Amino acid sequence: MIWYTAKNRFDLSDRPYIMGILNLTPDSFSEGGSLKSVDETLKHAERMVIEGADIIDIGGESTRPGANPVSADEELKRIMPALERVIKELAIPVSVDTWKSKTAYEALASGAEIINDISGLTFDPALASVIADANAGVVLMHTRGTPAEMQNNTDYSDIIDEISSSLAKSVGLAEKSGITSEQIVLDPGLGFGKSVSGNVEIIKRLHELKKFNRPLLIGSSRKSFIGHILKRNPDERLFGTAATLAVSMVNGASIFRVHDVKAMRDVVDMTAALIDYGSEGES
Repeated sequence: MIWYTAKNRFDLSDRPYIMGILNLTPDSFSEGGSLKSVDETLKHAERMVIEGADIIDIGGESTRPGANPVSADEELKRIMPALERVIKELAIPVSVDTWKSKTAYEALASGAEIINDISGLTFDPALASVIADANAGVVLMHTRGTPAEMQNNTDYSDIIDEISSSLAKSVGLAEKSGITSEQIVLDPGLGFGKSVSGNVEIIKRLHELKKFNRPLLIGSSRKSFIGHILKRNPDERLFGTAATLAVSMVNGASIFRVHDVKAMRDVVDMTAALIDYGSEGES
C-alpha cells in the first residue's frame, strides 16, 4: 500500500514503519520538558534515526486526557526551532502533530511533509485546505471531543462501528478539500475517548478497519490503558507496548508511533518476519 507525503512515496507493503515521538511540551510524560535546548532536541531526534525511526513526529501541544489547548503561536514557538534544525540536519521525513491550520501552514512551509491530526480534520475547518495545498501526507485520527473533555464519555454501542463512521467522515472532508486517498493514513485513536476495555477491543478488531484500504497507524506507546492492565508507570510500559504493537500488526497496522524506537523497531521487524509481512508466501 502506497502513502504519498509532500516529499516521499512510502511503500507500506514492503515493511512496517516506525514514527518516533518528539514531544516538545513541558508536561509530556515521556520527555517531560527534559529537552532544554534545540541542540538536545536534535540529539534526541538523531538518536531515534540511528535506532531505526522512519519518521519523526514533532508535537508542541499536550493531548493527554484532561489537557487544555495552547495557541497556535505558542505551539509554533515550541516546535519551529527544533523542526527547522531536524529538517536541515537529518535526512528523515518530519511529521507535525497538530490540529491547527496556522501551525500546519508554517510547519509545511518549513519542510515538514506530514500533518498528524488528532481531530480527523474536525477541530479546524481550514486545516484540510492547508494540507491539500502542500500535497502533504495526513494522519486522520478518531477522537471524541477535545483532550480536555474526551474521557467524559467512553461508552460505545459498537466502538469499531463508531470509529469507522467517524473516520469515513474525516476521509470525506479530506477528499472534498483535494487531499487524495493516497495521502491518507488512518488512526483509531487509542486513548482518545476510550476506556481500557475499549482500547483492547480496538486492537483485537483492528482488522475491521482494513476495509478503508488505507494504512493504519497505531499510537499505543506507554499509554495509560497499558499501565492500568499491568499496574506500571509510564516508564515501565515497554513490554506492554511491545505486545500491543505485535498484535496490532497481526491485525493490519503498518505504522507505529512510539517513544522507545530501538526496542519497538525490533518488535515490529521480528513480528513482520513471523507473519511474512507483505509477502506472497516466500520463505
